[in-house]
Amino acid sequence: MATSNEGADLVLKLYDLRREVRMREARDWFRLRFNPGSSGEVMAVLEGPQNDFFRMVVSYWDMAAALVHHGALDEGLFNDVNAEHVGTFAKVEPFLADLRAALGNPDYLVQLERLVMRLPDAKARLAQLREQSREAGARLGGKAAGAG
Repeated sequence: MATSNEGADLVLKLYDLRREVRMREARDWFRLRFNPGSSGEVMAVLEGPQNDFFRMVVSYWDMAAALVHHGALDEGLFNDVNAEHVGTFAKVEPFLADLRAALGNPDYLVQLERLVMRLPDAKARLAQLREQSREAGARLGGKAAGAG
């Protein structure tokens, strides 16, 4: 298990990675433009020009969750200083079973799923975040899931 100082240092390093230009572009796209209504829309993104943005965001948060699960980061600290991982998972969670089947990977995003689903009222929180995301997407002009 990491010491408090090591955990704090790792949180700051994760924050620095989120500030990298390409990662910031990917996170902005994911947050503002990626609003899938079906697993088919998610698969279309994986086969299209936004594939790199999608994979960059979800793999980042799955990796960060794995650091929590393996003791490199305290779960309470991680959840206290982050919320974006919950919003990220909210967008893919309804389609996760289909994605796992289509990708042939039953463990796809399992680290992120485990972390988020341990939060109090996780299901209700995810539903609320999905609704907020749909509303934000509508304000942006109803952009499709893979819109650039």
